[in-house]
Amino acid sequence: MSKMDALRAMREAKYEAAQKATQKTQKTGQKPPQARTRPPVAPPAARPAAEAQPEKTDAAQPDALCGHRNMSGRTCTREHGHAAKSHRYS
Repeated sequence: MSKMDALRAMREAKYEAAQKATQKTQKTGQKPPQARTRPPVAPPAARPAAEAQPEKTDAAQPDALCGHRNMSGRTCTREHGHAAKSHRYS
């Protein structure tokens, strides 16, 4: 039996079990069991104003690098705010 055949058989068995359960509840007049629901999640905590992002000072650091990081963790060595579309990583 291949993997797909096994998945199909499991799906059909699950479907048949669900059909039998609904037929049983219809005959006895009971309500079907409710589906599981996820517990509520708390909303994200608000950041205080003191932890807000610091202001960028381009004038204070004229030699600052772009600092863009690629997926492997390398950083761009071009100047901050460069006009080039691509980054130069090192």
